[in-house]
Amino acid sequence: MPSHYLHMDPFLSAGDAKDMLSIAQSFGSFGTYADEGTSDTLGEELPQRFDVGINYFNQGLEGKGNSDSSEVAASRTNYFRETYAYGNDIKAPGIEPFLEHPELSRTAKAISECSNVVPAIVYANLLIPGQELAIHTDVPEFRGANRKVVPQWLLVVMLHSGLFEKWRIPIVTCVSWFGDAKGGAFTFYPEGANGKRSAISAQHNSAILIDTDMTFHGVERVAGGLPDLALIGKKTRLHFCGETTWELRESKEVIDTFSWSDIRYSISWKAYCFADDEAEALWKSGIDTLSATDIIGTLEAALRARGLLKVARPNPMELALLLVDTFVKYPTAAH
Repeated sequence: MPSHYLHMDPFLSAGDAKDMLSIAQSFGSFGTYADEGTSDTLGEELPQRFDVGINYFNQGLEGKGNSDSSEVAASRTNYFRETYAYGNDIKAPGIEPFLEHPELSRTAKAISECSNVVPAIVYANLLIPGQELAIHTDVPEFRGANRKVVPQWLLVVMLHSGLFEKWRIPIVTCVSWFGDAKGGAFTFYPEGANGKRSAISAQHNSAILIDTDMTFHGVERVAGGLPDLALIGKKTRLHFCGETTWELRESKEVIDTFSWSDIRYSISWKAYCFADDEAEALWKSGIDTLSATDIIGTLEAALRARGLLKVARPNPMELALLLVDTFVKYPTAAH
């Protein structure tokens, strides 16, 4: 599906942009995205976004296959993330003006063509030299189904299946960049998975506002870090140590050291978008919601209608793999 988007450069005032760097420093320590856990009941021990991992191992970022070992490939994409704000839960003091930024809300209305915009989430991503972000679409939300109660891969399947549009909550995302890291361009498919790939440089104090749930996108490799990219596990953390220094630690052991200028730092802002007051009120009411039973039942019926499932429902891991393979169609080349 073609995407509407807006590239903003500059994005904030110089002072506000500097504050975004200070917030990361005050936050102090960032864990890995992989540490968000696994989906233990609908997919057994599969990582939350195993769909992205499978595609990355098969195609890499450029659609040409991945020559890295599995350990190195995992380290390249196991970037660092922490949530600054989730609704009224503010985890990074000082982020409030960013969450409620009036210009972001006004622009989100134009991008989404929705009259009601509710700022919801702000989180930070940090990538060290040698890391990149595999092509993917973001995790969507539906009435009764979000990442707190449903595995992330299943939410992505739900969106790409097109079977749950009645319950989907459109989300617009602003991805903004701060700092002086080289490389790490935002790459995306604004004309859809079969369209031409574009890229926007991750320049300091610039941003893009776009529907990342519907648009395949990723991050090109951050400069440096080759050939000795540190192996990064679920419990590796990135710590700010004062001045311009960051340390990569495994427990108490320092395994690498970086300067601010080495690290690609982005802040993502997400807002729920509703066509009108009635749609927003329905979301707030908590009625007409989906359950896990509804979701799996609908998807299983779709598999059977396609002739892809003719016997009893397989175990959770096999079902998860079949659902992703059937419904999530990634771009097949860099174009």
